[in-house]
Amino acid sequence: MVTTLISVQPIEHKIFIIRGLKVMIDRDLAELYEISTKVLNQSVKRNLERFPSSFMFKLTKDELNELVTNCDRFKNLKHSSSTPYVFTEYGIAMLSSVLRNKKAIAINIEIIETFIRLKKYTIEHNDLLERINELENYLFQYAKDNNQEVDKINQAINLLLEKTRPTQIGFITDKEQK
Repeated sequence: MVTTLISVQPIEHKIFIIRGLKVMIDRDLAELYEISTKVLNQSVKRNLERFPSSFMFKLTKDELNELVTNCDRFKNLKHSSSTPYVFTEYGIAMLSSVLRNKKAIAINIEIIETFIRLKKYTIEHNDLLERINELENYLFQYAKDNNQEVDKINQAINLLLEKTRPTQIGFITDKEQK
């Protein structure tokens, strides 16, 4: 019997896409592992050779500002002197070798399973995404073609209006010509 330590929902809400990668912020991971962010980062720094840039990287100030802007729970980082580390799926897997307590290992397994579920969902629904993109392209092209038709219709109406405009009867005074 498998016991779930935490629900999948909170984990999914802590996964962000930064630089095109699905990542988790060091503070969120520390909270899940029930350790301080300082302890997590110290463990990582002692084992930096296990964390290449494809596993972990520091946010830039601009990325941090965007994160703070979009997520109220990070507002305390707004004036922080350092930017947080973020971990990719591979970095999170590596954390289990750095954080050796049983709780961290169990939480890591759940996090990795969440990443796997998200990947499966993406793969399974990729065909739906492609069909939506095709539909959007079709609608865009249709609207574009119709706009051209509307322009042609407007030109034809204007031409007809000019040709069918009644000729002026009488004369134009000097005041009316000015």
